[in-house]
Amino acid sequence: MEILDDNISERSWVAALLLCIFFGAFGAHRFYVGKIGTGILMLVTLGGLGVWTLVDLIIIICQDFKDKDGKILKNQ
Repeated sequence: MEILDDNISERSWVAALLLCIFFGAFGAHRFYVGKIGTGILMLVTLGGLGVWTLVDLIIIICQDFKDKDGKILKNQ
């Protein structure tokens, strides 16, 4: 599968991963990629009591997490 440059976000995959690991319950990784609405929901629910954070962590590790524009995070 070929990924075009215009489908790759300027946001870093590593930064999103670290934010999710350390501050995932507060939605920091979602704020980072521009998903403000779901970031606030994660903040209020403490990451869905950890379940939502765990799901996001798995998606980020699989490198399928996208920013607010639907672009895949940059892996560099």
